[in-house]
Amino acid sequence: LLQRKRYDQPSVFTVENLLREARRQKAIPPGNVPEVCVLDPDGDFSRHLRDGGAPRDPHWACYHTELYRLNLGSETVGVLGCAVGASFAVLVAEELFASGCRFLVSVTSAGQLVPAGLPPYFVLIERALRDEGTSYHYLPPDQPARGQPRPAVAVAHGYYDQSHLARD
Repeated sequence: LLQRKRYDQPSVFTVENLLREARRQKAIPPGNVPEVCVLDPDGDFSRHLRDGGAPRDPHWACYHTELYRLNLGSETVGVLGCAVGASFAVLVAEELFASGCRFLVSVTSAGQLVPAGLPPYFVLIERALRDEGTSYHYLPPDQPARGQPRPAVAVAHGYYDQSHLARD
């Protein structure tokens, strides 16, 4: 299965076609989701927004999830809960980017093998071993998954400046 992959060839499956059909079937108007979105795999944050009356994004065309809009001053952030599992999270991420998202953060909890200090603190993952099967469709099996360096640096330094998006 893994030896016949052509990583340099485009996929025959396109997220744009999936979204086009979802928009048609669900009568969702054209438009973009917020440029900054957050994946909330545990669902706590998105349920809090839902229960607090946050509006659903009117342009989100995913069949299986809901995207809530969070207004932070002059910025709007999309928050999507319960995208659990690598293959589903990748599909949702691809749908978000095809729908106008330009910066995606996944926030979740995890166990810890070695203490890194007194909590609370954040861990920014720069690269990861891949062993779940889904990512083998995107890269050869011997390559680790790597984060994008410039956005990762912005997150690590505690700020997000949209001016770099036009250059990346």
